[in-house]
Amino acid sequence: MLTRRHIRVKVMQSVYAMLQSQSGDLDKEEKFLNASIADMYNLYLILLSILSEIRKKAEERIFISRKKYLATSEEKNPNVKFINNRLLQLLANNQLLKDELERRKINFWENDDEYVNIILQDIYESDIYKKYMADKNSSFSDDKDFILDIYSHVIATNEKLYDYLEDKKLTWLDDLPLINTMVLKVFKKTKPSSSDDYFMPKLYKDQEDKNFALQLLRKTVLNEEKLQNEIDGKTPNWDTERIAEIDSVLLKMAICEFLHFPSIPVKVTINEYLEIAKEYSTPKSSIFINGILDKLVKEYEDKKMLNKSGRGLM
Repeated sequence: MLTRRHIRVKVMQSVYAMLQSQSGDLDKEEKFLNASIADMYNLYLILLSILSEIRKKAEERIFISRKKYLATSEEKNPNVKFINNRLLQLLANNQLLKDELERRKINFWENDDEYVNIILQDIYESDIYKKYMADKNSSFSDDKDFILDIYSHVIATNEKLYDYLEDKKLTWLDDLPLINTMVLKVFKKTKPSSSDDYFMPKLYKDQEDKNFALQLLRKTVLNEEKLQNEIDGKTPNWDTERIAEIDSVLLKMAICEFLHFPSIPVKVTINEYLEIAKEYSTPKSSIFINGILDKLVKEYEDKKMLNKSGRGLM
């Protein structure tokens, strides 16, 4: 579920928080990092489950309308294409998802169902929904494309949902773009035959990725002064104080990977941190960081300091 880039972002946030607070309690920060990463899975489950709850609310509305004493012909014979959406049905009938939500005591939408109603109403009012409901053709592919559009343009962009999640847990604000991307990725690859466990991927790809998160945090923090010395003198046109704090953290993490993670290719490290800089720092940060890292790589190569293992790592 988590990529190495996701892990690097979470470590970046932890390193930044430690340097800002000037805290020397690495054990505490490691626990926070583990909890923060684990909590991303809760957010994934919450966003996945809201679709089931939206479908459930839509079904309840249809049931109530049909029971009206003076129900209209349309209310008696409603268009049920939305509640019969095949992807929504897969989620609604997913017992593993239900069990995991219960095990983790995630019952947000039962307690705060007004947010489900708000999003459902936004869906009803969207052109995406109107076009979908008007189309008499129906296939799994059509149903999936509709959910992808609704999630991208109605759910993921909903400001009230954003505010609600912010109130629940502040760290989720940084995680939301990543988790939204994960949800969409899961939906894009969903098939009619997808089993329940398909929607419940592992948080880490393997134990190596889990270890990577803690090792990157530890080695960056414990070697912070040495890593800063590597940067000093490589920025002739910049005072140390003028370097954006996020850029400084990203540089230290990248240098740490150069020197302390022999299995990670240099090019991979550079590309990863340039992409993170584009998203999390200033518009010119990626150019600045690229220049510094290029200088350092050449210097390390000359000094034979890059002890990379494996094929094609350079």
